[in-house]
Amino acid sequence: MRKPVVDYRQFRFSKLNTPQFSHLWLLLCWVAYGFMYTLTERLIPAENCHIVYSPLDDIIPFCEVFVIPYVLWYGLIAGSLLYFLFYNVDNFKRLQIYIISVQVIATIIFIVYPNKQELRPEVFPRDNFLTDIVAWLYNADTNTGVCPSLHVAVSIGIASAWLKEKSVNWIFKTFIVLFCASVCLSTVFIKQHSVVDFFVALPMCLAVECLVFGKPYWLPKFKKLFKIKSTQTKKP
Repeated sequence: MRKPVVDYRQFRFSKLNTPQFSHLWLLLCWVAYGFMYTLTERLIPAENCHIVYSPLDDIIPFCEVFVIPYVLWYGLIAGSLLYFLFYNVDNFKRLQIYIISVQVIATIIFIVYPNKQELRPEVFPRDNFLTDIVAWLYNADTNTGVCPSLHVAVSIGIASAWLKEKSVNWIFKTFIVLFCASVCLSTVFIKQHSVVDFFVALPMCLAVECLVFGKPYWLPKFKKLFKIKSTQTKKP
């Protein structure tokens, strides 16, 4: 069994500002996000929101089975952060900063450009346990503040973080990527989001990816790629 890189048994609140435990401050950002979420959900009237829609939305059928990855997304966030918290603090910091960044950007968009979708079916085509979960989600989460999709943005960030993790094999990384892809698809198949929300999230993800990882990660990759190409061109 791997040994955690930080012994949290030694944690005391008096040590929160020490180099060993200062990264735990980042967890408080979830409290701030909860506050921002409440503000955008409750204080922006639905009648003031612009409708987000694409003709592609009408082609995509409602499929309640996708509620499974949609709900498991919350466990994916918790599990990923918890793993990195114990075994790769640098990755924990990067992923947490990534999540905070997309949350802040999305919240600003929700305030500056209030938006909503009107894609939810009035009557479910089937009546089963999964549609009951979807109905519960509809009641718990309004159809406002949807563009860009945070389910999509955070999933892409988590996939990126795991792909950079050296302690896991390619099988696990493949599973994570496929699961994150299923989460992205779930947003449109259970009619929680328009496809527009997905595509708007992509440039935001790219910008935050560059912000979080930037030159320390990507520049060596480009140099390595350039070196390989140069070697190949010298061959007769």
